[in-house]
Amino acid sequence: MKDLFFEEDLNRYPPRPFLKEQSIWAIKLYRWGRQIDSQSNGIIKPLQLSLYWFLFRAIETLTGISLPKGANVGPGLRIWHFGNIFINSGAIIGKNCTLRQGVTIGNRHEDGALPVIGDNVDIGAYAQILGGVRIGNNVKIGAMSVVLEDIPANSTAVGIPAKVIKTN
Repeated sequence: MKDLFFEEDLNRYPPRPFLKEQSIWAIKLYRWGRQIDSQSNGIIKPLQLSLYWFLFRAIETLTGISLPKGANVGPGLRIWHFGNIFINSGAIIGKNCTLRQGVTIGNRHEDGALPVIGDNVDIGAYAQILGGVRIGNNVKIGAMSVVLEDIPANSTAVGIPAKVIKTN
């Protein structure tokens, strides 16, 4: 069965990305983990889950990307400059989003609320998006920004804490 979400991910990468960009390994494994979860229970599913978790830890260690299958990520994910990327397993990320190195998307407190990120969001290097914030569609988050409040659609936010500096 063809994974249409992964096909859209691949469309945002150069040709033959498995040879050039380690981030695609994490994305492919994430998509495969989601496919496993959608299968009915049986003999094969536990075996696949065991293999998934082994590969998850191996790829997480090799690439520095933690993208667990519990996260809800839309099609067209692009990760530039792999390394030090952590996505909480309950986070929601829209379609055609871009992450750069050092990005964290997670909660602020144990069992706390998690971010919901819209479509076409571009997240700069080492940006942190924390807590139950909502990021609108077509947003740019500047490098090293710490997002603790909602960001409206069609805007650019930078700083610690992040503030909207431009709305299109």
